[in-house]
Amino acid sequence: MRRSPKQLALVLLAAILFATTVLFLIPLRTDMAGFLPPGQNAGTRFLLREVRGGVASSFITAGIEGAPVTELARISRDMQATLSRDPRFSAVLNGSFSSAGSERLRDLLFTYRYLLAPEAKTRDFSPQALTTAFSNVLDGLESAAEPLVIAFALRDPTGAFPDTLKKLRPDVQARLAEGVWFASDHAAGQERALLLFRTKAGGMDFAAQKDAPAVIQAAFVAAHPGTARLLLNGPAVLAVQSAQTMRSDIDLITIASILIVTGVLYWQFRSLWVLAAIGAPFLISLSVAMIVVRLCFGSVHGIAFGFGMTMLGVSLDYPVLLIGHRDVGEGPEATLRRIAPSLRLAVLMAALGLSGMILCGLPGLAQLGVFAATGLLTAAGVTLLLMPRLIVAADLAPCISGPSAPLERAERLRRLRLLCALPVLGALAVLIIHPPALVTDLSALSPVPPAARAQEAELRHELGTPQSSRLIAVHGETPEQVLEREEAMLPVLTQLTRMGVVSGVQGAADLVPSVALQHQRQSLLPDDAVLGSAIHTAQAGLPFQPDSFNVFRKDVAAARTMPPLTVQMLADTPLAQGISPLLFQRDDGWWGLILPADVQNIATLQSALRPFPSVLVMDLNAELRSLTAYHTHRTLLWSLAGGIMALLILFAVLRDIRRLLKVFFAVGAVMVILPAILALRGEPLSLIHLVSIQFVTGVALDYALFFARPQLDNAERARTIRTLLTCNIMTVLSFGCLCFCHTPLLREIGVTVSCGAFLSLISGFMLAGQKPSVAATDAV
Repeated sequence: MRRSPKQLALVLLAAILFATTVLFLIPLRTDMAGFLPPGQNAGTRFLLREVRGGVASSFITAGIEGAPVTELARISRDMQATLSRDPRFSAVLNGSFSSAGSERLRDLLFTYRYLLAPEAKTRDFSPQALTTAFSNVLDGLESAAEPLVIAFALRDPTGAFPDTLKKLRPDVQARLAEGVWFASDHAAGQERALLLFRTKAGGMDFAAQKDAPAVIQAAFVAAHPGTARLLLNGPAVLAVQSAQTMRSDIDLITIASILIVTGVLYWQFRSLWVLAAIGAPFLISLSVAMIVVRLCFGSVHGIAFGFGMTMLGVSLDYPVLLIGHRDVGEGPEATLRRIAPSLRLAVLMAALGLSGMILCGLPGLAQLGVFAATGLLTAAGVTLLLMPRLIVAADLAPCISGPSAPLERAERLRRLRLLCALPVLGALAVLIIHPPALVTDLSALSPVPPAARAQEAELRHELGTPQSSRLIAVHGETPEQVLEREEAMLPVLTQLTRMGVVSGVQGAADLVPSVALQHQRQSLLPDDAVLGSAIHTAQAGLPFQPDSFNVFRKDVAAARTMPPLTVQMLADTPLAQGISPLLFQRDDGWWGLILPADVQNIATLQSALRPFPSVLVMDLNAELRSLTAYHTHRTLLWSLAGGIMALLILFAVLRDIRRLLKVFFAVGAVMVILPAILALRGEPLSLIHLVSIQFVTGVALDYALFFARPQLDNAERARTIRTLLTCNIMTVLSFGCLCFCHTPLLREIGVTVSCGAFLSLISGFMLAGQKPSVAATDAV
């Protein structure tokens, strides 16, 4: 038959244009917010929303080490001076009080000291209390601190200002040296200067965050660091690094998959037209999958696209099976009559193998499942409906066809299929003796390497940034309502501290009292006449001039009538950066965070605060474990449902108990051996492994069905072996590329699926295929 590839070329050109247009119009998302699940209760919803875009996610922690203390302090000050002027950052803190707004904050706190000081004794202006206070002032005037006493103590004899500053001191682990923060637990000679940055954009906003680390690095270089080195970490930095890592992984997967598949197909068929015929269904299926995912989820994640590219080795199975089973000169009906029923059944099994991934409830994994299932179904549909006549018109067929002596010798190994029980029994022994642990930890979804997470935790501990595994969240309609509710809980929290349940708490109400509390404190301040009389009595017998405390009287008189200090009045001061992680507005109102330190009994804390309205007491690690356990349980249920559905469909379609048992044993062997291999790696199984194993189930069913189908002669069996071997090489190598990715999620999928696909071919060949002596006389 004369080849007429013109139609095939037009179809390929149309597929290329279609795919190019889709890829241009649908950008890839590379932040991990799209992989976070929806919360199942108020606590997890609040938690996950803050992880996605909360204030804590906008912090960048930095360490400078590798130089003497004085040099590290100089670099820190230079970086702080440079980056404080950069509009990308809302705060650049290093322990120095030379930042913009510090003097204004000091004056503001001094003015409002009698409304802010937590200790009631600082507002005790009785003659007895003032006598003691004035005596302390006199002692200070006779010490080396005389200038400071004259500047402050004569205006503030009861110590309200120091009391205010003491409460506002940030709860950091760092120590001050040379005027800047240093890590307190580093050995001599290994000093580390610390800085804390807050970006104006959220940590998950990759588009806005991508320049921040580079800007900090540039400021470090501009400070002429010499031998010093810079460590950068925090949610904002990790988000950028993860996105960049993911992008490089996607590029690796795309290039490697195309090269591998192209090389394998050309080696097998020795025809560029075969590559064109096989490429068209893939490009169409990839494009349709992106459109469907975009419609279902609103965006296409880079990991879903990367997974889809590795599906290249699976979605190409269908056109490969069609071409691989065709004899030269054979019409499309004859080829389809032999393989179409098995192919349709294999596609359905592969789609059912993705049910756990699609229905697990995690948006990111659901995207992977929908992307893969759409791609497989589309590729199969194009192969069955469009490709047969195009393949016949171009007269495409394998360059090697017919029986093969080596393949016939390989088939004789099936007579030893009982020996396959040995690896299965060995795998069962491994699973019994060394069962794999199942972890319920969302870190399995994180593209951040464990070393980076450990460094982030170390810097965060040294700085004391606002992130805790346990916290109290208070909700209110206004910031004042939140502050009042926090203050209402204060007696209970104080009692819990005395009991040792917690070792202390930090909240917004500690930094700025509510308006109601400030009004209450104002009402306790005496009028000028009463205060003047008390001052006169207290001065008796002390060597003070009669007017020494006149400014003190004026300050108290002003405090009695001044408007209360509000959060808005602290804008553009360093204190605003301390309050913002603890008191913030969201779409559902205002939220305050109280961070308890060293919680000994979370259940007691939860029970004690249960009577208070709009209060959530959360153990973040427990919430995440519970959330992941929920989705893992859901995945297992849907995987089980998908398996039962597959068995029912197989039984209804095959109607041959012997053939059904062959398929069942072939797939069952893979499902026993694969978890045992994963267990021998010494790493626990996660949700990622579960959905990957279910996908492998679909692949194993695909191979087993084709090996088990009745075949007319030795030539047909040889075509099946060659074709499935080609498909398997493409799948194993394509998913094998994922093993070299830096993104843990992709890497674990690659290890599981590539290993499982190889096992599926061996198991299907040995347990589902016919023995050479068996001659089939009917088609499926």
